[in-house]
Amino acid sequence: MPIPLVSEQDFEREVLRSGLPVLVDLYADWCQPCKQLTPILEQVASELSGKLKIVRVDIEKSQLLARSFRVQSIPMLVLIAQGRPVDQIVGLVDKQTILQLVQPVLPAAADEVLPKDLAQLLLARHVVPVDVRDASAYARYRIPGAVHIAKEDAMTRLEELAPTDGRLRVLYGRSTDDAKELAEKVRAAGVEVAFLVGGFLHWEADGLEVERGA
Repeated sequence: MPIPLVSEQDFEREVLRSGLPVLVDLYADWCQPCKQLTPILEQVASELSGKLKIVRVDIEKSQLLARSFRVQSIPMLVLIAQGRPVDQIVGLVDKQTILQLVQPVLPAAADEVLPKDLAQLLLARHVVPVDVRDASAYARYRIPGAVHIAKEDAMTRLEELAPTDGRLRVLYGRSTDDAKELAEKVRAAGVEVAFLVGGFLHWEADGLEVERGA
């Protein structure tokens, strides 16, 4: 899987606001170890598709980013989760080392989100909650900022579930089962989504904020 190049102009959108953890590869065209690392990163990107995002930053063209990461030697890999750097590696490393680096930030199940985690992701604007209950339930009360796509309509509205803005869509129903099966079908169709463990009932039981209709 080719590794996309990001610049200073789109770094915030593609990395800091990403709904997935991001591994940033800081490199330069003249760097031979960087070239050796590229196919390894492409393998990792393919294996962890839907769980981890990998991007490249050319330190010659994005010098402000290079300075912000205090780059002194390349290749340099910086792991970012929920908009913050959490770990890094400098130098040419093998695939196993990279997998060990990213493992702590990978979700136990890529499609599961707990209510407390969803609340944090909402504050950071990393996700969009999608209410799959019927229209009347959505109109009465819902998770703040949620959009409505009824369960029976979801498979015909896959484009609306795609994270084109970098924010993962998290499906929720009344309980876990209402959204879990649907999330599996949507993911099988090639669209990355997650679902809320416990559904809206768990969200309310945890005392989290509810948005009420008129």
